[in-house]
Amino acid sequence: MTKQDQMNSQLAALEARFRERLRSELADMKALADQLQHTANPGAPVLQDLRDRLHKLAGSAGTFGYTDLGSRCRELEQQAQCELEREHYDHKALDALAIATQHLHMLLQRSTPAAQQPQTLSTAARQTAGGRHIGLLIEEQPLAQQMSKTLTSFGYQISLFRHQQELAKASPPLDALIVDTSPRGHNMLLQAPFAERDGQAPPLLVISSQDDFISRLQAVRAGACGFFTKPVDLPSLESRLERSFNNHQGGPFRVLIIDDDAELAARYQLVLGNNGMLVDTVSDPNLLLEKMHNFLPDVVLMDISMPDYSGPELAQVIRLNDDWLRVPIVYLSAETNAERQMDALLKAGDDFITKPISDSALLTTVYARAQRARMVSEALARDSLTGLLKHADIKEQVDIEIERARRCQQPMAVAMIDIDHFKSVNDQYGHAFGDNVIRALSNLLRQRLRKVDRLGRYGGEEFVAVLPNCNTTDAWLILEEIREAFNALQFSTDEHTFCCSFSAGISGCEEPEWDCDELLDQADRQLYRAKHAGRNRICSTSRDAADD
Repeated sequence: MTKQDQMNSQLAALEARFRERLRSELADMKALADQLQHTANPGAPVLQDLRDRLHKLAGSAGTFGYTDLGSRCRELEQQAQCELEREHYDHKALDALAIATQHLHMLLQRSTPAAQQPQTLSTAARQTAGGRHIGLLIEEQPLAQQMSKTLTSFGYQISLFRHQQELAKASPPLDALIVDTSPRGHNMLLQAPFAERDGQAPPLLVISSQDDFISRLQAVRAGACGFFTKPVDLPSLESRLERSFNNHQGGPFRVLIIDDDAELAARYQLVLGNNGMLVDTVSDPNLLLEKMHNFLPDVVLMDISMPDYSGPELAQVIRLNDDWLRVPIVYLSAETNAERQMDALLKAGDDFITKPISDSALLTTVYARAQRARMVSEALARDSLTGLLKHADIKEQVDIEIERARRCQQPMAVAMIDIDHFKSVNDQYGHAFGDNVIRALSNLLRQRLRKVDRLGRYGGEEFVAVLPNCNTTDAWLILEEIREAFNALQFSTDEHTFCCSFSAGISGCEEPEWDCDELLDQADRQLYRAKHAGRNRICSTSRDAADD
C-alpha cells in the first residue's frame, strides 16, 4: 500500500467515525430541542448546552465534508445565542429553534460528505537544500573572482556566466543565482527569470551599484531573496544565501493541537503529519504544561471553546512561561463574531482560523506560522557571524538532548571543535580573513551534519555540535570526514593561499547522572588531548587508545 493509499484509508476511517458521532450528537440535540419545546421554562442550562453543541458541529461538520449541515448548525447557533442574550425568552423563537434542530437529522440522511483529496504542500514549501551549485552572472571580473574564491572556500560549487543565455545550460542545475544588475541589460533578467528546478525558480540574490527604493522594488518583484549594494559584504551575502535554502536544522516543524474534539484533532494530525510535520495532541488541558515542556512545539493550534476551559485562558497560561513567548498560538473556532475574535487574539493569541477549515488552508497557515516563528526564534538565538546558536542557546540544546536521550534510552554525543592556530591566521592575514575561516567551518559543519543535529558557536573559534541518537564512535567517523574536508579548503588573499585545520573532542551521555556541564567538560578534556597530541585530529571518550 502506498503512502497516499494509506492516508486515504485513514481518512475514510476517520470520516466513518465522525458520521457515527454525528448520529449520536444529533439524537442528543433532538432531546434538548424536545425540552425546549415541551417544557414551560426550560432554563438557560438547556439552551446553553444546545448552543454549545451547535457551535461544535458548525466547526467540525464542514471540515469532514458536511457543508450544508455545518452551515445550518451555524445559523441555529446564532439564533440560540440571541435567545441567551435576551432578558426574557421569546417562546415562539424557541419553538422555531427546537423544530429546526429536530430536522437536522434529515440533512444527515440525504447528504454524503463532499469528496476531499488529501492535500500536500507545494514543492517550494517542502524543498530543502540539496547540492550547493551557485551561478554568478557578474561581468565585473575582479568582483566575480573574489566572490568565486570566497564562496568556494565556504564549500559551494561555483559557475561563472557572462550572458543570461548560458544559464539554461548550467550543469548540474543551479541551486541559486547571484546577479549583478549594474551592467546595462542585466536588469532585464529581473523581468525574465531563468529555468526552474523541480517546479520552482532557484533563489535569486541581487547585487547593485544603486542603493535606492526602485532598485530594491524591482528585485523583490523578480522574487529576489537578497539585495546587496557595492562594495558587497560577502559574509552577509553568504549568510543570506544559506538561509535562502530553507534548510531547517531543527528538523520537521512540531505542531501541538489542543482540542477536545477527538475526530477533528485526528484529522488535523493526519493532514499535517502527512506533510512531514511532527504532530501531538492534547485533549486534557491539565496535561498542557507537561506536553509543552516535553514536545517543544513550533506552533500551538488551540480550540477556543472547550469544557471548563477557554482557549484564551489556556493561551495565557502558556504565556506565563518566558520560554514559550516565541511560540505562535493559532485559535481554531467556529466563532465568526469579529469582536469576540479580536478579544481572543488580544489575550495571548497570534492568529485565528474559522472552522470549518480546508486541508490546504490548514497546511498553508500552519506552515507559514511555523516557518516564520522558527526564523525569528533562530535569528534571536544565533551568532551574527556564523548563523549558529549562541553560547547559552547551544548549552540549552545539550540539556534538551540529554533529557531526550534518557527518556528514549538512546545515545547522544557532544563534540567540542576548535580551529588550530587561529590566532596566527588573524595575525598574518587579518581579522577579515579570520572571519572567513570561521564562516567556512560553520558552513561546512552545517552542510555535513544532519538536520536534527544542533550547532553552536561556543566562543571565538570554538564550536559545539550536539548529535542526538548518535554514539561516540559514529560521531567520530562523521567529524573525521568533516575534518578531512576542511583540510582541503583553500583560503585566498591577494598574495597568499593557505589552509586550516581543526581539532575536536567528543563525549557521550555515558553516565546516567551526567548533566550538561559535565558532558561539555568531558568533550573539552578530549579536545585538550587532541591539541596536546599534535592538533588536526579528533579524540573521543570511546577511542582513547586510537587517539593517543
